Amino acid sequence: MNGETRLLAPLVPTRGYFPDFLTPAEGLLGMDEALAALRETPDVRLHDELARLSTAARPLPAWIRDMAQGSTRSLGRLAGILRSYYEAAVAPYWPRVQSRIEADRAARGRALLDGGADRLLASLPPMLRWHAPVLECDYPVDRDLHLGGRGLLLLPSYFCRRTPVTFHNPDLTPVLVYPVEHLLPRLAPPTPPERSLGRLVGQTRSEILQGIGVGCTTSELARRVDISLASASQHATVLRDAGLLHTLRQGNAVLHTLTPLGAALLRGAQPVEV
Repeated sequence: MNGETRLLAPLVPTRGYFPDFLTPAEGLLGMDEALAALRETPDVRLHDELARLSTAARPLPAWIRDMAQGSTRSLGRLAGILRSYYEAAVAPYWPRVQSRIEADRAARGRALLDGGADRLLASLPPMLRWHAPVLECDYPVDRDLHLGGRGLLLLPSYFCRRTPVTFHNPDLTPVLVYPVEHLLPRLAPPTPPERSLGRLVGQTRSEILQGIGVGCTTSELARRVDISLASASQHATVLRDAGLLHTLRQGNAVLHTLTPLGAALLRGAQPVEV
């Protein structure tokens, strides 16, 4: 990591508050949109949020103090540093990150379809507990967030660990960022891709990739492809080891979803209309 990216440390301490403007809602659309929104942050908001970071024991660097006073040059510098950090530390690993996020979204979507909002909120990770009408969180500080009729945006995060995160400003759109599951209990670790890919042949596995859809359990997969449960489990293991499926445990069952690589392979196998 170059020296420029190390300048982010005062803005994002390892514990405690960090400014809300660093995570604009436009980030859902992509990095370009997020950085464009960041550059348009109002001066008043920059001053208020950055002032919360400064203490007598840990004064902010001069370029951040300038940004707090509305310096567009410093704000542009921040956008450039964030871009460099993203390209070096996130972009190379994005397919793996995205596969975990998509697996979690599939699990939450299934819970919502099966039992509505109550089932969805009850399916969240253990640090979040749904006791209607209150969602309790293991949060670093004691605070209450009242929705007041507003919705709550749930965001699974690969980089969020141990406790969820929300905006400091209660007037912003209510957002709850929570950790995705990183380790799959009771499942063997994947074998090296070069060994697994050699086993990835045959019509049955092609049908399995097509049958996954937006996510399904092993039992559902067996019914869709018309094979035994044991055979479906074995084929899913090979596809997962090859990086084409992601598997997330839900109680006594597992939910299979396509990774970006698996989706790309499936798209490449589709006939092209001319």
